[in-house]
Amino acid sequence: MIGDSPMSAELTRQERARAYLLASADVKARVAGECVEAILAAVDLIVTAFGSGGKVMLCGNGGSAADCQHMAAEFVSRLTKDFERPGLPAIALTTDTSFLTAFANDCGFDGVFERQVEALGRPGDVLVAISTSGGSINVLRAARGARMVGARVIALTGGHGPLAALADVVIAVPSRDTQHIQEAHLAVEHLICGLVERELFSAQAGARG
Repeated sequence: MIGDSPMSAELTRQERARAYLLASADVKARVAGECVEAILAAVDLIVTAFGSGGKVMLCGNGGSAADCQHMAAEFVSRLTKDFERPGLPAIALTTDTSFLTAFANDCGFDGVFERQVEALGRPGDVLVAISTSGGSINVLRAARGARMVGARVIALTGGHGPLAALADVVIAVPSRDTQHIQEAHLAVEHLICGLVERELFSAQAGARG
């Protein structure tokens, strides 16, 4: 039967691969159509924080934890070798294994980000809270903790969940597919880093050029 042939199976794999990539691209296109104003508002908050001597803290779980480390690295290091600028103070609250394991062991995992925000956060700082579901308990508690210490909150999430109600700016990817939300989050994170560094340092870069 044709349906059982290797060629048919190969075509099916190709079709699945193409469909996945097109679906991911469609989500990013919808972000471009629906989320630009929120992205620019997030850029403004971060520029203000850095410009006034504040810092960015980031929290999330799983793939979102990796995003926190990725985005913090872009700020502290650089986004691209084509735009040199000083490092910017950003901390991924997902990286200190001694603290994370000690606190989770003694007090439970729900407060691992909140505790760090309480200890490190200051008025004028920004917390980037990443949760594809918008319902991760430890991220919600971190957002509440940030508001308590006077920090602003940017939520990167999907199109649902209670995190939005705790944020000053909400970038809600219009999808319910976790993978596509994460893929769009990475594009948004790169965009934010690029816009922030250029707003802060474009004059200096122009002078050097």
